[in-house]
Amino acid sequence: MMLRNLSRMVFRHKFSYNSQPFVQAQFVRCKYYETTGVKGFKGRKVNNYNQPEDVENEDVGTNSTVFDYSEYDIIANHMMNTTRNILNIQNVIVLQPYVKWGARKSATKPELALQEAEALVRSIPTWTVEHSVKVPLESLEKQSVFGKGKLAELKSLIQELRRSGKRITCVFVSKSTLTLNQKQNLESSFGVPVIDRYSIVIQIMRLHATSMEAKLQVAMAELPYIRSQTEEINNLTVKNIRFSFTDEQRQVLKDREKKLKNELIRVRGHRELLRSKRKKENIPIVAVVGYTNAGKTSLIKALTNEQRLEPKDQLFATLDVTAHTGMTPSNLKVIFMDTVGFMSEIPTGLIECFIATLEDAMLADLIIHVHDVSHENYPEQRKHVEQTLRSLLQNSNNADGERLFNNIVNVGNKCDLVNLDDIKQWTVSENLHLISSKTLVGIGDLMDVVEKQILLTTNRKKITIRVPMGGAESAWLYKNSAVTEFVGDPENQQKCLMTVIISEAKLQQFRHIFVNK
Repeated sequence: MMLRNLSRMVFRHKFSYNSQPFVQAQFVRCKYYETTGVKGFKGRKVNNYNQPEDVENEDVGTNSTVFDYSEYDIIANHMMNTTRNILNIQNVIVLQPYVKWGARKSATKPELALQEAEALVRSIPTWTVEHSVKVPLESLEKQSVFGKGKLAELKSLIQELRRSGKRITCVFVSKSTLTLNQKQNLESSFGVPVIDRYSIVIQIMRLHATSMEAKLQVAMAELPYIRSQTEEINNLTVKNIRFSFTDEQRQVLKDREKKLKNELIRVRGHRELLRSKRKKENIPIVAVVGYTNAGKTSLIKALTNEQRLEPKDQLFATLDVTAHTGMTPSNLKVIFMDTVGFMSEIPTGLIECFIATLEDAMLADLIIHVHDVSHENYPEQRKHVEQTLRSLLQNSNNADGERLFNNIVNVGNKCDLVNLDDIKQWTVSENLHLISSKTLVGIGDLMDVVEKQILLTTNRKKITIRVPMGGAESAWLYKNSAVTEFVGDPENQQKCLMTVIISEAKLQQFRHIFVNK
C-alpha cells in the first residue's frame, strides 16, 4: 500500500519526441527503497540555474524553504514545458496564428505580432528562432488550435526543416494560453514540446527577476496557469491523459501558494514602511508606465541623471517598482517610480500577480505614459496600456483612480529614430510630448510640464515670502519647501525674499508658527 501511494506521486510522462525533450532532465523513473522511500524524488538534485543562491535580502530576507523547487518543479515544468535552467539551448519554431476576419480579428497586423513573438524568443540568450510563420485561421478555439489541413502543413514543415539539418527542440505558438488538451494534441503531431506566450513570458521573467520580491511574484505568477491546467484534468476535459496527477501533488501546489503569499506579505511590509516614510516627507510621486521596452528606465535616467541606472534593450527587463529621486527646474524634489512593462496577449492572471507591485504607481500624484513612437504598432500598444491602466486603477484601493487616469502626461520616446514630420499629427491630437531619452531632446520641456502638473495635482503654490535674514523662518522654509530663489530685500537689508514651492498644508503651518505669532 505504501509503495503504491509513493509511486503515484511521480508523473507517468510518456511523451515520445523525435528530438531532445524540453525538460528531459526533470523526468526520470524513480525506484522505491524500503529504507529511504522513493530514491531521487525529494532528494534528487534539480538543475536550478536561476534558483537564488543567496536568498537573504539586506532589508527583509526571506524563508529559504519557499524556493525549495524539487517537488514543485516536476509539476510546473511538465505543465508549462519550461525549465528553471534558463541557459538551456533551444531551437524554436514560432507559429503566429491570427484570425482572418470577423469580430475576433486582432487590430494588430500579423506581421507585427510575429515580430513581437520572435522578440520574446530572442529575449532568452540561448534561444534561437529557427523558423517563423504566420498561420491564418477562422478561430483559435479548436482542440488543436489549427484545423486538420493546417496541422498537416505545419507537421510537414517541421519534418522538412529537420531534413535540411535544422534541429528543432520546441514550437512556440504565439497565443496567450493553450489548454492542456491543445498542447497534447499539438505535441503528438509535431513530436516536440509546445509552449505558449504565458510560458515564455514566465521564462523571461525568471531570467530578469533579481530582487526577492520579483522572484516571489514570478513564482506566484506561475500558479494560475498551472491551476488552470490541473482543472482540465480534474474536469476530465483532456482526452488520453499521459500522466497521473495525485492529491499529494495538488497539496504541493497549495502549500507553495500559501508559503509565497506569506512571504510576499512580509516583504511588502517593508515596502509599506518606505511608502509611509515618503508620505510623511510629502514628496510628490510620479509613476512612469508604458509598454515593455518603450524606454521607461531610460527616461527616468534622463530625468534624474542617476548614473547607476542601466537601461536594457530587452522585454520585461524591469520587474520591480523602484524609486528614483529627481529635481524639477524649480528645485522641487520628486520621486519617479519605474514600473513593470505591459504587453498585449498576456493573460490577466499573470498581470494580477504584479498588481501589488504596482501599488506605488497607483497611489502616485502623476503618471507619465511612455510611448515608443518609433514602433510601427505604437497606436495599439498605447491602447493596450491605457486599457490595462484603467483596469488596474478601478481594481486598486485608490478611490481617486479616475482622476489619476485623467492626469497622465503622454510622452513620445525615441523621436530621434523617426521622421518628425510623420508624427506631427500625434503631438496635436494626442497631446504627445516628443522626447529622446538617448539624445535628451525635449527632456527640459518635459520637466517643465511635469512640474506644472505636480503643482496643480498636489495643491502646491509658488510664492515669494519676506523673512528676516538668517532667521528661523528661512531655515524652516529650506526644510519644508522647495526654495527656488533667495535674494536680499532691496527695501530692507535685514530682510530677504524667498521664492518657494510649498504645499497648502505646509503654508498654513508656516503661518501658524511664524506669522500668527
